[in-house]
Amino acid sequence: MRCYRRQLGISYEDHITNEEVSRRIENAIGPHIDLLTIVRQRKLKWYGHTTRSPGLAKTIMQGTVNGGRRRGGQKKRWEDNIREWTGLELRNTLRKAEDREKWKAVVRRSAAAPRRIPNLRNRC
Repeated sequence: MRCYRRQLGISYEDHITNEEVSRRIENAIGPHIDLLTIVRQRKLKWYGHTTRSPGLAKTIMQGTVNGGRRRGGQKKRWEDNIREWTGLELRNTLRKAEDREKWKAVVRRSAAAPRRIPNLRNRC
């Protein structure tokens, strides 16, 4: 948003919402793919690629490390993102990733960014 505001010449003191800035950018450059969607798509593609290939990346991604996780709020792992985005258990994602065409369908379905629920203030 900082880059968008700088490109449009909008200061933070102008009190323009991020939704308005996004709308102005879309009017200026046309429809575009959201950054979160691109990140999801690339992570899911890479996960499928490493799952199909025998190598160190696959061993690291699917391997287990001795010991527990840290105390406190846990950071998200790759597995957590894959499970959340696809809605599948890890063993099912491994099975689907082995078939390239099935995995491409999963990536297309899962990479779409969810629509944000507008704030209550914007509904009135």
